[in-house]
Amino acid sequence: MKSKIIKKIGIVLRPSTPELKDGYIKMKTIFKNHNIEVMLENKSAKMIGMVGSDFKNICQECDFLVSFGGDGTLISTVRKSFDFDIPILGVYAGNLGFLADLSLDELDGFVQKMIQDRYRVDERAMLEATVIKNSKKVKYYAFNDIVLTRTRVSNMIHIETLVDSRSFNTYYGDGVIVSTPTGSTAYNLSAGGPVLFPMSNVFALTPICPHSLTQRPVVLPGKFAIEMKTSEERALIIIDGQDMHELELGESVHIKLATKTVKLIHKEEYNYFDVLKEKLRWGE
Repeated sequence: MKSKIIKKIGIVLRPSTPELKDGYIKMKTIFKNHNIEVMLENKSAKMIGMVGSDFKNICQECDFLVSFGGDGTLISTVRKSFDFDIPILGVYAGNLGFLADLSLDELDGFVQKMIQDRYRVDERAMLEATVIKNSKKVKYYAFNDIVLTRTRVSNMIHIETLVDSRSFNTYYGDGVIVSTPTGSTAYNLSAGGPVLFPMSNVFALTPICPHSLTQRPVVLPGKFAIEMKTSEERALIIIDGQDMHELELGESVHIKLATKTVKLIHKEEYNYFDVLKEKLRWGE
């Protein structure tokens, strides 16, 4: 990616936010002033009354993607573009995010620095989940987390967990969060899980409201794979809080870090600990 001449970029806007039109026009003007062609994703274009391009074509033709919105927009863009191995820049519309950390006002200066090769690309882990349904393997990818939880509010759930095919733990409570380092500051943090440095090659298992206080979060090296299953009832698998699938009785989900990583574009001086301090208001 770096040292490559930037000729064309693709833009994805936060859904259901037509007021981003003015921001998009400003963004497009900035890139055009630097002789960079802009392609707008179809659904985003329809939202603001413009003509767009197919997302797959954008991923194949562009040098990188720009997600304009918030962290949720960036996560969705990451998941949709994962097969294409294309870097992504997050520009926030509103407040600074953990992932989208560049403002529209900073964009012009940043693009100038990109042209001069003065930026960084961070590689972040992605979770890969495989469920065998009717003898077929169904794969899901998560950038933040995969949550196994109960299908009914009135019931607790038993989740048997194996690490590298060896029995590890049985979680009894509302469920379990399997989190990437990137997702450690999301649902995982709310459930009492650890904050993980985003470029580390690990993942966390954090129980949700466990029945026993001895059940604590665990951090595992990325070389391990886990299997999770329920023997007494169905479970829900929630991917990044955006997609939901049912795990039937007798089925299990196999989770590991994907072999490929996600490439996020940042300012050269980007410091994760500065973002962490500001977002979590540490030291105040």
